[in-house]
Amino acid sequence: MRTPATETPLRRPVITARATATFEAVGRSVATARAFVRDTLQGWGFSDIVDDAVVLTSELVTNAVVHAGTAADVLCLRTEAGVRIEVADRYPERDVPLQSSAAQAANPDREGGRGLMLCGALATSWGVEYSSTHKTVWFQLDLPERPAGTRSAGPALPVDALPVAETRVRVAVVQIDRAGAISSWNDDAEALFGHPADQVLGKQLTDLAAWPHTPGTGTGIAEALQLSRWEGSYGIRATDGRVIPVYASHLRVRDAAGDPSTVCLLVRDHERAVLQTTLRASAGDGGGGSGEARGSSADPFEVFIGSPAPDDLDGLLQRTVERARDMLDGDAAYLLLATDDETELEVRASTGLPSARQRFARVPVEAGTGRYGSARMPAVHEDLTVVPGAVPLLAGTGMRSVVNVPLKVEGRLTGSLGVAAEAAGRYTNEEALRLQFAADRIALAVERARLTELERLRRGSLSFLVEASDLLAGTLDRDQTLALMAQMTVPTLATWCAVYTVADQASEPELSYVLHEDEDRIDGLKTLLGKVPPPEPVPTPGARVWSAPSDAAHSAALRSSLRSLGLGDASHSASGPGPSLATASAVAGETVVLPLVARNRVIGMLTLGKPSDEHFRQEILELAEDLSRRAALALDNSRLYSERTAISQSLQRSLLPPELPEVPGVEVEVIYRAAGEGNEVGGDFYDLFPIRDGAYGFAIGDVCGTGPEAAAVTGLARHALRLLAREGFGGPAVLERLNAAILDEGARSRFLTLLYGELWPQDDGSALLKVVCAGHPLPLRLRQDGSVEPAAEPQPLLGVMDDLELYEETVTLDPGDVLLCVTDGVTERREGPRMLGDDGLTDVLTTCTGLTAGAVASRVLRAVERFAAEPASDDMAILAMRVPEPQAEPA
Repeated sequence: MRTPATETPLRRPVITARATATFEAVGRSVATARAFVRDTLQGWGFSDIVDDAVVLTSELVTNAVVHAGTAADVLCLRTEAGVRIEVADRYPERDVPLQSSAAQAANPDREGGRGLMLCGALATSWGVEYSSTHKTVWFQLDLPERPAGTRSAGPALPVDALPVAETRVRVAVVQIDRAGAISSWNDDAEALFGHPADQVLGKQLTDLAAWPHTPGTGTGIAEALQLSRWEGSYGIRATDGRVIPVYASHLRVRDAAGDPSTVCLLVRDHERAVLQTTLRASAGDGGGGSGEARGSSADPFEVFIGSPAPDDLDGLLQRTVERARDMLDGDAAYLLLATDDETELEVRASTGLPSARQRFARVPVEAGTGRYGSARMPAVHEDLTVVPGAVPLLAGTGMRSVVNVPLKVEGRLTGSLGVAAEAAGRYTNEEALRLQFAADRIALAVERARLTELERLRRGSLSFLVEASDLLAGTLDRDQTLALMAQMTVPTLATWCAVYTVADQASEPELSYVLHEDEDRIDGLKTLLGKVPPPEPVPTPGARVWSAPSDAAHSAALRSSLRSLGLGDASHSASGPGPSLATASAVAGETVVLPLVARNRVIGMLTLGKPSDEHFRQEILELAEDLSRRAALALDNSRLYSERTAISQSLQRSLLPPELPEVPGVEVEVIYRAAGEGNEVGGDFYDLFPIRDGAYGFAIGDVCGTGPEAAAVTGLARHALRLLAREGFGGPAVLERLNAAILDEGARSRFLTLLYGELWPQDDGSALLKVVCAGHPLPLRLRQDGSVEPAAEPQPLLGVMDDLELYEETVTLDPGDVLLCVTDGVTERREGPRMLGDDGLTDVLTTCTGLTAGAVASRVLRAVERFAAEPASDDMAILAMRVPEPQAEPA
């Protein structure tokens, strides 16, 4: 039976590739399934839809392995339109919660069916199929339509307004074969990037190309090479490791044999006009596009509006500012987009400004009072020196006149577009009207591209947070948690990261972990941060700017410059070497601090930094804030776990004797293995202590259960045994009084099996023992002839009955004899249905004739460990006592 979740009839697409995997019904399978789907789709070149596929797979596999409790089969099918993923479980009787759209909207917080709500929101189509043994939920994700290429154009300009090339313009011609390998590399490519042809031929272009690394970025270099026509920007790594920004024009062709390849033309990014496709003027424009660049409101404006938008927001914005600058013959132009609350504008593109340091910088919408103080209204500033600070973005750039207009969609402010010139009085209200008219025409396209990018970024962020949560939940080790926090942020969210921890409210923040995307700069960064006072542990949520690292970096750079000129003073030199210029530039950008708050307490700070005066975009800061909340809880959990582990280990050590006394004439060896994870106190214990001259007491016991209650009984038993034995009570009296003390504990009491004995070494080389075995595995005696026999009779365990009548038994160990005492963790060692048991232990002990007490205990431990492949699930204590044979006197 098939129950599709959509009205469209199910139609199987044409399958071009498939990948399948089965995941066990355990929690870790969810993360493994996500990794399988991500690797599969990236291998197919489906980066555009990989984040949505990972999120949906995570929900459906969770339903299978966690809620349905069965294994999950994941099948990935590549189709001509995209990908189809099927998740099947082995619980067909379990109903799939289905609700109408109205019901879902009325109850968005319901617990059931959230995975299917995500399918309805993210998938192109989805459905459910039933069989007699399986239930399969499938979803289809189609690849987004992308234009085959992009075009751009600029107006005709006077000769003196043309840009100046540093050297002759070089055009690198690179040909890429169908496998993505470089098959042709011309001389200009070698001159631009430094790689000789013989060193790059046959290499993948992706090995040299630097593509933007941002959550949600869908298009990659591999996808760009598959398009029939593409233009855009990326970077090429030169021989010295620098990334050279280039503008590329790709054309996909095929040779006579029909094999496809891609021809790539590359120029320096600031020379992009050489390759940008120019729009031809229509016949109605006067023929051939030879109109004047200025003075005509038609030609430049039509060129500005007429070009189709590229397939990415950054490309659209960059081309917009370039054409705005050309249209008004300006020296610089910039475009800002409004934040969600429309209180700030974020710099997204600029041209003609001194550097890219303003990217993602934020300025307030309302910069002051009056008509020129708000980005919501057009503004013309004839001379910025008269009104300093009117346009914060242009401070210190040398620009004097500027025209600024808002981008609005349905009356809502979505951005701001400005053109500036170095000369004063260049712009009037006429230019403002022309720019406003152009901005009105382009605003809708910009807003559509912005929303598309924002949606892609948020889906990528969701996938990022899902995987980050799994990684953080997978460890309780504090150092590993700190490392994960840094590794998840660098380089995805920031260039470098530092984690400060706060032990308590009275303690200063401590620098606990530092990471930089360039490993060679980690030590220098750590040194620099060590000289800067740590940020204040303020619990206020959200990111706040921290200027101390960049101030210290600028000071270090200044001192280094002075020393290079011979002007440095001795005090600076005496303080030791400071951070290098490379390290100083690495933290010269924006630095933000996010508090790590867990259980209403600041436990640390997550510090993120950018190099070279770069700024964080608002979406990245919001993602970092989400991550910091999860990381804070994981870090606090690791702290609590570490504290609990330390307490448990300390308590465990207090329940065992610190050291064993030397017993004259008797070899004694003890091996103790706790089976807990480090945070559990075991119930097994042992003891060996002197009672009086020539007499020693020994004990080995096992308290039912683990944890604090068992530890209380263990401590009571060990200390009561010593006290009662030294008061002169015999074995039965000691155990009877201990039994009464355990019963007095009431509900906190626990059953206790105990083997207690007293040992007297004899002058003839033997040893006399008196033992009482209260419900404990019987001690075994190994004689010199290899025979093994129990050394005591079983008696009732402690903590059950009030009136116990116990008796002691006397055992004599002759020279060469061994007495072996163990807890049930040894005899109850299991491998499937098999158990070592008393007989198995006896067989092991028969092979120990002639061995020392230490060798006997070690052989027993090895036999127990090798009996099963899985680690032991119960505590083990092994006590071996041996009377050595007399040494032969030398002749």
